[in-house]
Amino acid sequence: MAALHFTPIPEPEADAFRAGEPDAYGARPERMTSPGGMPCRHCLGMIEAGEEMLLLAYRPFSALQPYAETGPIFLHARACRRYAASEVLPPMLESPDYILRGYGHDDRIVYGTGAVTATSDIIGRAKALLERTEIAYVHVRSARNNCYQCRIDRA
Repeated sequence: MAALHFTPIPEPEADAFRAGEPDAYGARPERMTSPGGMPCRHCLGMIEAGEEMLLLAYRPFSALQPYAETGPIFLHARACRRYAASEVLPPMLESPDYILRGYGHDDRIVYGTGAVTATSDIIGRAKALLERTEIAYVHVRSARNNCYQCRIDRA
C-alpha cells in the first residue's frame, strides 16, 4: 500500500470563507472567539482559547447527492498553513476514537466500511480500506457528533 495523505479542506475554500463567502447553506461564516480545543479543518491543528475562529456549514463533496453530508466545521479566522503531512496523524485528532468511512469514486458511501476506530488505529484502518479498489478515499469523522474532520487519500 502506498503512503497516506491526510487532506484538509482546500486553501481556496478556506480563503473564500475567511473573506466572507457563503457556506454550504448560503450563510456567511460566523465569527467567534474560540473557547480552546476547536479543530481547524485547514491546518488540522487546534484553535487556541482566545483566538478568533469561523463556524460554518461545510459539505466536503463537489456536488449535491444523497450521500453529500453537510455539517459544522471550525476554521482559524486568520490565515494558517494548510496541513501537508503524510502518514502522520494531524494534531487535531485528540479524541480517543473517530469514525472512518470509505467512499467510492462516485462520492458515495461504500457500505460496510464505516467503523468507530481508535485514534491509534486510524493509519492501519485507512490503509486497509484504501487497498480496496472500490474505495477512492476515506473520511475521518467525529465518533460523537459525526462532524467531518478531514479526508485520507492515497499519496
